[in-house]
Amino acid sequence: MQLLPIRYLLASAAILLPMQASAQDLNDGEPRRVRVALGPQLVPSYPGSDDLVLRPLIDASRTRGDAEFAFEAPDESFGFTLARSGNLTFGPSIGLEGKRKSSEVGGILPEVGLTVELGAFAQYALSDNLRLRAEARQGIGGHDGFISVLSADYIMRDGDRQLLSVGPRLTLTDSRYQDSYFGVRPEDASFGLPAYDADGGLQSAGVAVGYIRQFTPRWGIYSYVKYDRLIADPADSPVVLQFGSRDQIAGGAALTYTFGSGVR
Repeated sequence: MQLLPIRYLLASAAILLPMQASAQDLNDGEPRRVRVALGPQLVPSYPGSDDLVLRPLIDASRTRGDAEFAFEAPDESFGFTLARSGNLTFGPSIGLEGKRKSSEVGGILPEVGLTVELGAFAQYALSDNLRLRAEARQGIGGHDGFISVLSADYIMRDGDRQLLSVGPRLTLTDSRYQDSYFGVRPEDASFGLPAYDADGGLQSAGVAVGYIRQFTPRWGIYSYVKYDRLIADPADSPVVLQFGSRDQIAGGAALTYTFGSGVR
């Protein structure tokens, strides 16, 4: 649970930075609405783990007047729109990967420290119901690797009253990332765990489902479930076969509260 203060900090940055970056929007005269969500989620304790850990689920969205809250996939990283060209938008992307303790892999392999991932995203709305998105981030500290996530979401919504999204996910990582979590150095090979070099490339393929339901103008729920299957080199890693799982499951539920001058 040492991740809690950092995640709150990142969530605050995701809320405050776009507010500071769009001063003209703050002065357009339309009443403002802000929706915040807070609850628990269960996620793998590290990439490839078969253990789930409890972490906070935090989300925030804002809009003006009668405009719907913009769609955000439940598993996308913290970020905000910095530039827009038609249906194409760009912006920064911030991720966080927790620590993998040596004790979680039998005390055989070294610890992988907490990693802050900085990068950017691009997304394109093919229609009101279909969105494509790509994220690319570089790790700072910890795994020090590169990660990219490609996603598509089909969106079914009834305004802000109800929203259901579902779509595929594909994760690619470089050799530094994969060696941190799935590789075994020759000097660490012992107790029947062979040396293993993960080359980088495909890491996992999966699907994410999100659901938002508004019960009153102010109160609602926010929930999601996600499944990833490790593939390629990570799937064959002796670290995963002995200490983890190829199946990576996550999910969470949060209570939402909407406030602002536009709430009726």
